[in-house]
Amino acid sequence: MNTTALPAHDAHAHRPHALAGAQPRGDASHASAAVAFRPGTPADAPAILRLVEDNLQVGHLLPRTIEDLLAHAHRFVVAAAGEAVVGCAELAPLSLAVAEVRSLVVAESWRGKGLGTRLISTLQRQARVGGFATLCAFTHEPAPFVRLGFSIVPHVWFPEKIAVDCTGCQKFRACGQHAMALALDGVALQPPAASYKRTPITAISHASFRSGQVLPLAGVRR
Repeated sequence: MNTTALPAHDAHAHRPHALAGAQPRGDASHASAAVAFRPGTPADAPAILRLVEDNLQVGHLLPRTIEDLLAHAHRFVVAAAGEAVVGCAELAPLSLAVAEVRSLVVAESWRGKGLGTRLISTLQRQARVGGFATLCAFTHEPAPFVRLGFSIVPHVWFPEKIAVDCTGCQKFRACGQHAMALALDGVALQPPAASYKRTPITAISHASFRSGQVLPLAGVRR
């Protein structure tokens, strides 16, 4: 999606996703049509790790470990050109009501072709299928998200994000990021109400929340 410096942020830290530095478009429609979007699998974890590591500096991404990616590969959508993974994004649940766009990366040679937009659009559909009311992202560059229908909202509207990720960050209260939100349930965005569904995922028992059930990615469209 970030075809011109679209650094959305990883949920575990106040850092942007690696979609900066778009290249000239060329025949973007033809190139994009050659890419398939599908659910991630553990077999994709090494390729996702390479994408993240190759873009740590340009995208200021939070490092991921192979163990982390193996465990959460099912939460990713990957953009594949043949056998090569050229883009990825994770739909990470923050609570039963809110999911976040994380580790959004497009390979340098594939930027400027609309892949980031398609990755985020796919996550939007999957978040709706998963029953989430809101999709969020944290970024220094809000404009691309606004074009996709996101709104800039106060950070405090996502207490589950603050509790799980922000309070332990060295840049807490000084990160400079914008909180972006997209309502998925047809209701106007509003400050969070105290409810069980806004409890951070880490505080919910595994018996009552299983990510594989909440985030079915089998129906990802190409």
